[in-house]
Amino acid sequence: MPDLDCSAENCTYNDSHLCCKGVIKVEGHQANDTEDTCCRSFDERREGSYRNSIGEPSRYISIECEAEKCIYNEDNVCTADTIGIAGYNASESDQTECASFQLRE
Repeated sequence: MPDLDCSAENCTYNDSHLCCKGVIKVEGHQANDTEDTCCRSFDERREGSYRNSIGEPSRYISIECEAEKCIYNEDNVCTADTIGIAGYNASESDQTECASFQLRE
């Protein structure tokens, strides 16, 4: 499982740059760069939401990946040693991206 660093601090599942979701999904079926990807699991934190009731924050997380052109995608699973999800101040999943995406040549 990849070592996660998530900057989408407005996400319900983000706890100190770690994720409480368990499994996240990265989309970007025909992505050619990071901007063509997103964390579809992103859910904007709203007032009164309780992230710790969802699960324990984890540094290592399973990632389902649809970015077929990424060198780390193996049968729709991310095989990177570390993965960054970018999305500081994101309010929806389309404002996030997989910062670790690398185009397969």
